Amino acid sequence: MPIIELRYGTRQIPFEYDENRFQVLGQDDQRMALSDVEIGERLDSPIGTERIEEIVEPGEKVLIVVPDATREVGCGQAVNLVVRRLIASGVNAFDIRIIFATGIHRLVTDDEKKRILTPFIFQRIKALDHHPRDLMQIVRLGETENGIAVELNRALVEHDHVFLIGGVSFHYFAGFTGGRKLICPGLASSKTISATHKLAFDCDRLDRSEGVGPGRLDGNPVHEAFAAGTSKIKVSFCITTSVNDKSEIVDLHCGEMNASHRAACDAFAAANTVRIVERREIVVVSCGGQPHDVNMIQAHKALEAAAEACSEGGMIVLLAECPEALGRSDFLNWFDAEDSAGLAKRLCEAYQVNGQTAWSLLKKAERFDVRIISTLPAESTEKMRLVAMQSLTRTMSKAGAGKAGYILPLGAKTLVRMD
Repeated sequence: MPIIELRYGTRQIPFEYDENRFQVLGQDDQRMALSDVEIGERLDSPIGTERIEEIVEPGEKVLIVVPDATREVGCGQAVNLVVRRLIASGVNAFDIRIIFATGIHRLVTDDEKKRILTPFIFQRIKALDHHPRDLMQIVRLGETENGIAVELNRALVEHDHVFLIGGVSFHYFAGFTGGRKLICPGLASSKTISATHKLAFDCDRLDRSEGVGPGRLDGNPVHEAFAAGTSKIKVSFCITTSVNDKSEIVDLHCGEMNASHRAACDAFAAANTVRIVERREIVVVSCGGQPHDVNMIQAHKALEAAAEACSEGGMIVLLAECPEALGRSDFLNWFDAEDSAGLAKRLCEAYQVNGQTAWSLLKKAERFDVRIISTLPAESTEKMRLVAMQSLTRTMSKAGAGKAGYILPLGAKTLVRMD
């Protein structure tokens, strides 16, 4: 029988499976990385705007926005090439700043900054941290049409140009990562982050809002709120990458933010959407290794794809190492609720971003028999209504002979659709 290597943190777990029972949905992207020359060609043909050299003037100040450590986007290669072009265009190295779009995630460590940017850039270009609750860092730039206060990091208005360098993947309620999301919520205040994220939940129905979901932009109220917040800033240039299984850039769209990001989303969806004709009783899903399973808040996103592939009441086996535990110390408190309905009511009474993540996780734990292989303590998995398992092989040997299933080796990067 064939063996598939499923990513788990920084290592892999082998799984021998019966081809007559299991179908693999999605595969590692093994395309060759784009060379500096090939990326340069993309930068020379931007979508909907001029080339970098025609946008910036000598002596101007440029802010480059990049993702935090929860994203792998091939950032170092892209940042290096952009910085070179800026300096060649007359921008002083000391007038270039890089800021990490952490949102409400933890700050990026120095070691992570070196890895994300490369040591060369880290040593030569000043890097800034974003603190969403530090009022000294935040400036109010008005409101969206539906009254959400747009509060963003003041560095965005203290530079002549803002460049975005991010990657595209599916997001369980914003549709896709990258683009506008680097600014809002990435560089927004905690107040703005909470208000925009709250649009994902319908407190009348105690359920996810209409139009919200992975792979959806049109009619998605969260995406629209992110775009509205970001529109308060003039973005001069946007780069959106797609990476292979080695986190190397294999595709890149650039230019005007909205047009180039939409093109990147369309290309990513076409390459990473799998279609099925039936749901099956067993789904084995790997988040795809780090950083997708760095903590439970990140890892739970893989359950979106698994839930679309699993028949109601079926079993999902989630491989998620979670070396940084849950992701937030207060995350587990949401599971004090008796059930997902109770958690939803509490969420609507006092909304918090991670409460919605907890609701999404608990809802799936109620619909499916969710088993998890991780380093999380038993008291945490039990409270989240997940069944902790130690061995994938032993788990599957008891899963019911003859039952059909799916294997998702890249749950965080796969969109499952029924034909």
